[in-house]
Amino acid sequence: MSDRLPDSDLTRHRRLREQGSLDRADLDVILDAGFVCHLGVVIEGRPVVVPTVYGRDGRRLYLHGSVASRSLAGGGPVCVTVTHVDGLVLARSVFEHGVDYRSAMIHGVPRKVTDPDEKLAGLRRLTEHATPGQWSYARQPNRKELAATTLLVLSLDEASVKIRTGGPDDGDGPDAELGLWAGTLPLTSTWGTPVPDPALPPGIPVPDHIARREGAGQG
Repeated sequence: MSDRLPDSDLTRHRRLREQGSLDRADLDVILDAGFVCHLGVVIEGRPVVVPTVYGRDGRRLYLHGSVASRSLAGGGPVCVTVTHVDGLVLARSVFEHGVDYRSAMIHGVPRKVTDPDEKLAGLRRLTEHATPGQWSYARQPNRKELAATTLLVLSLDEASVKIRTGGPDDGDGPDAELGLWAGTLPLTSTWGTPVPDPALPPGIPVPDHIARREGAGQG
């Protein structure tokens, strides 16, 4: 299969085309670096954008939530976005300020997963995407919990990627003579020290797959 993303009417880069990428590997890296997306749908003629967790499985994206959620009803087109902010770009003029970022936008019509085996596999992928090792450590969902959960699967065949890196663009313009500081203020996030549930009995250690993430970067 092609490693290039399609250049369709929905995914074509019309502005800041130099920041666009058609490399599918860039899409995979952006999705794998996070676990929260924003799901955009139209409900009763009005746009609704809902944050939810996701999990990537090859060229498919799993989204989940309550069966009561109207945003997960499926059957219509959706737009899913994932964005990572890597820093503020502080120029000499406010007009030239910007953001270093990595973003992905996926279009398509999701399919509601109804097969019990596929549903379980999708929820496992979603869980392992956010916290590797947690599926085999924690109790897995029972039949009642599966029935209360909606799982959608969305193809990654139609997606758009944009990436912005680097400093301000006004270093060679008239504002360079102002004598003002300009540059980038990086933004990073790391996992902190695990905090035990107050109801946890003494003597239960933090499992290795969680403990080793302390201090590691996220995104």
